[in-house]
Amino acid sequence: MKTALLIIDVQQGLCEGEGRAFESDEVIARINQVATQARAAHAPVVFIQHETRVGYLEHGSREWQLADGLQVQPGDLRVRKTTPDAFQGTELATLLKARGVSELIVCGMHTEFCVDSTTRRALALGYPVTLVADAHTSAGNAVLTPRLVIDHHNATLTNISSFGPRAQAVASADLQIDA
Repeated sequence: MKTALLIIDVQQGLCEGEGRAFESDEVIARINQVATQARAAHAPVVFIQHETRVGYLEHGSREWQLADGLQVQPGDLRVRKTTPDAFQGTELATLLKARGVSELIVCGMHTEFCVDSTTRRALALGYPVTLVADAHTSAGNAVLTPRLVIDHHNATLTNISSFGPRAQAVASADLQIDA
């Protein structure tokens, strides 16, 4: 099975200021480790960036840029999106099919929005998903702390069985990507 790594919305605007994602620096370090392993296994590394037409995360703005500290290589791929689902209205499915990808590794920001929506859509499209349990994050909300959001999604997404393919949550230190 051919694997691809999806790095979702690890953008500067989500890593700073009042809405800074929980432990964003630590999450970026773990994402870099996973991406290094993926590249060594010749797995496509896909950076997905959310954008708006105007305002926050406007395409090309400083906030829209990939986050400081995130390691990007020339052979990595990029996909722009405008909805929480990285497949909706993008070339992601075509890009994965062209490369013979049959399973996905998912990490990034914000857990309860784009990581969740993209993981569910991937399962619906037939992709088994490995959710990197300690490499996705959130700023939390009025009801749940960031840690509870992350833990909730690690538990919830791995319990979805109705699509056929399943998601599994694996810590970055335990992840193995075969060449």
